[in-house]
Amino acid sequence: MKYPELLDFPEVFQQRSKFDTIIDVRSPAEFAEDHITGAINCPVLNNEERIVVGTMYKQVGSFEAKRLGAALVAKNIGHHIENLFQDKPRDWKPLIYCWRGGNRSGSMAHIFAKIGWPVTQLNGGYKAYRQFVNQSISTMPAQFKWQVLCGPTGSGKSRCLHTLTRLGAQVLDLEQLANHRGSVLGDIPGQAQASQKKFESLIFEQLQRFDQQKMIFVEAESKKIGRLRVPESLMHAMRASSCVQLCLPMEKRVGLLVEEYAHFIRNAESLGQQLDFLTPLHGKEKISRWRQMAECGKLTELAKELLEQHYDPAYSKSIARNFAGYANARRVVQNDINESDFLESAHQILPLANPGMNGV
Repeated sequence: MKYPELLDFPEVFQQRSKFDTIIDVRSPAEFAEDHITGAINCPVLNNEERIVVGTMYKQVGSFEAKRLGAALVAKNIGHHIENLFQDKPRDWKPLIYCWRGGNRSGSMAHIFAKIGWPVTQLNGGYKAYRQFVNQSISTMPAQFKWQVLCGPTGSGKSRCLHTLTRLGAQVLDLEQLANHRGSVLGDIPGQAQASQKKFESLIFEQLQRFDQQKMIFVEAESKKIGRLRVPESLMHAMRASSCVQLCLPMEKRVGLLVEEYAHFIRNAESLGQQLDFLTPLHGKEKISRWRQMAECGKLTELAKELLEQHYDPAYSKSIARNFAGYANARRVVQNDINESDFLESAHQILPLANPGMNGV
């Protein structure tokens, strides 16, 4: 076979296991926005170099830009070979891609082939991957069976999903993939949310690993988790599926909320800033009082008021309207928030979703 080999989607995805390394040669900024899961970033032009070459292409001319780009690309490819790939054997099989499968990935693939490695270049590059993800996400959710975990804020849905995962069930944890807890207080300190493209890629990659014959457990979500949109096809599948309602006493919900938002105890100002977003719904006077409670460390009292006056009313208005199966949801009552309590709930939920499962 002549190398470099050109390969298209979906063949690349179907044959991914044969590649020893997936190399994304785009700039670090492009890579950070989204990339094929498992790829490493070996830019042939860094962020600044890409801007310089692109500007020269527009303002001076294509020949001058290509001449400069070639020197930079050659230097960077040499650096990667010297520092990352010197120990790779003759039969090492890399897959290389850039934005559209053109000059950047072609340059590295050509040099690798001349060295003697059996290299493959992704035809169409990341753009082809992105098209494949979009097409797949538009149809995949309808091919699965879903069980939606419902319950107001603080009822332990996320912890229940984690427990179901440990028991071996198929779980799509959208809040984990979105890096957000899905409410006005959902930002996780020091951890920015991924891009919309990366969020969708993570969903796609997880769905690819699931068995269509088995149920997938997912938490009832709104259309947006933080600033990220849940794909419309997934929302449609979830909202048409059967539901399980998790029930937890108010005092335990308060305790769970305080646990999960413990970072706000150490930063009352941050909590106050988040509460400000609720001003249009509750007015300045109430928000001012809630901010004072946060500053005084009255987190338990504040959590209870937030649940009773903000979260629960909003949940009651939206859940039955948006999730068709909620009216017939099976209730799972949990009395405490210890690990053993979530384990017991998970064992109740598994047979409801799949009669053949008595605990995995």
